[in-house]
Amino acid sequence: MCLRPSFSGHFALKPILSCLKILPEYIESSEIIEGDGGPGTIRKITFVEGRGLNYVKQKIEAVDKENFTYSFGVIEADVWKFAEVEKVIYENKFVPTPEGGSICKRTSTYHIKGDGEINKDNIKDVYGKKTEGLLKAVEAYFIANPDA
Repeated sequence: MCLRPSFSGHFALKPILSCLKILPEYIESSEIIEGDGGPGTIRKITFVEGRGLNYVKQKIEAVDKENFTYSFGVIEADVWKFAEVEKVIYENKFVPTPEGGSICKRTSTYHIKGDGEINKDNIKDVYGKKTEGLLKAVEAYFIANPDA
């Protein structure tokens, strides 16, 4: 979920349904499958063909406006070429900067099925780089459009 935290007197934590506008080279569509946008909501994001990832399903785990935190789980993705992954939880904490912006600190927790194991270096190399690319694109959008 693309988020725009604002630290000008309040925490404006809202999904930007215009992720299609921000990331048209990555995201083809986004739809809520279940829920109202709060915790428990499940949404499906479909990516542009040729990106190595067709879709993901995310479940919103928690939103805490007072502590500037937001967490969601990837509960299904066609990119998981290994059956050991049950889900991945992403915990995001937004920290204000002196300039009035914010820094997003993210922790990823991989939940593995049974006695399965996964290659941590593979996660850092493949999935970390994909996530970093998306976050840099979002950052560039907000730098170019500070009132968005």
